Amino acid sequence: MESQPRSDKVRVQFGTGSAGVELRSEMAKPVASEQNAPHVPVLLDEVLAALTPLDGARIVDGTFGAGGYSRALLEAGASVVGIDRDPSVMPFADALKQQFPSRFSFVAGAFAELDQLAHGPVDGVVLDIGVSSMQLDEADRGFSFMREGPLDMRMAGEGESAADLVNSLDEADLANLLFAYGEERKSRRIAHSIVAARAAQPIATTTELARLIEKAIGRKPGDAHPATRSFQALRIAVNDEFGQLVEGLFASERLLGEGGRLAVVTFHSLEDRIVKRFFDPGKGGPTQSRHLPQVVAEERRWVDVAKSVKASSAETARNPRARSATLRSARRSSAPARSVSFAGLGVPRFSGAA
Repeated sequence: MESQPRSDKVRVQFGTGSAGVELRSEMAKPVASEQNAPHVPVLLDEVLAALTPLDGARIVDGTFGAGGYSRALLEAGASVVGIDRDPSVMPFADALKQQFPSRFSFVAGAFAELDQLAHGPVDGVVLDIGVSSMQLDEADRGFSFMREGPLDMRMAGEGESAADLVNSLDEADLANLLFAYGEERKSRRIAHSIVAARAAQPIATTTELARLIEKAIGRKPGDAHPATRSFQALRIAVNDEFGQLVEGLFASERLLGEGGRLAVVTFHSLEDRIVKRFFDPGKGGPTQSRHLPQVVAEERRWVDVAKSVKASSAETARNPRARSATLRSARRSSAPARSVSFAGLGVPRFSGAA
């Protein structure tokens, strides 16, 4: 998923990892906004612990959002550089600037370029991947199927919208998108229904698409809304979220010096797998035969790789968004940063059709 404009037609390609695309159930769970969750940062205590010591440290919050992590870091004595590409976060950034004028600064931009936006030295980076509850709660942003709004989903307000993809991709490409990015097993049936419906008139709103999907695949009592996976897939494609994640991880590797700490919170298995393999590439590749010449192990860029951390039952009760969150963290070694590469990370990618 290279950072480049997508053509009108796209095809799904899969990363070179041996595991392919894993099918998990986490993505089918309802999003937090459906539970009217407040804008609470998930795994906050665990993130702070992963970035400790904080007093006097300089931390980059690469996904600023409503500023929850930044505020906690500032209150713990750190200086913080907040980064976000969503213009709607500015009131939160302005509030922190007023309260911590000497220790907080904000830079508009994508965390994929955080090493260019926040110059060193830096002691730590935190990334909270995915859409925020405040974005889901704003109907006119078009992220949520629970609210009537334009079918948009653009975090930065520019580029192709979800409506553009829904109304322009051919049926096979649309089905592949929903399967690869949403793990939607009924993607072909949904794509067929979308193409049939848009022949009469373009699909323009969130609720229109949600109703169409529900009609196409049905809904069982107690299950998540049938549009959950499809909306997530479209959002990921519109915002190049996997490409941004990979670029952001390598940007953090370039920015952080020896001993620097990186904490990443993800919300579904595809994102978590990318981070896991990034920190420990040896666990993502194929097993080497003992009959072949042994390859010299590449120098590790990350050490003290922590075990993955999930939210406690108490936190998920307070904040439903936390139930699918996973934290991974590690400390930077002295090895030189690698060139950006998607190989071995198992990233589903789009490339322009010929």
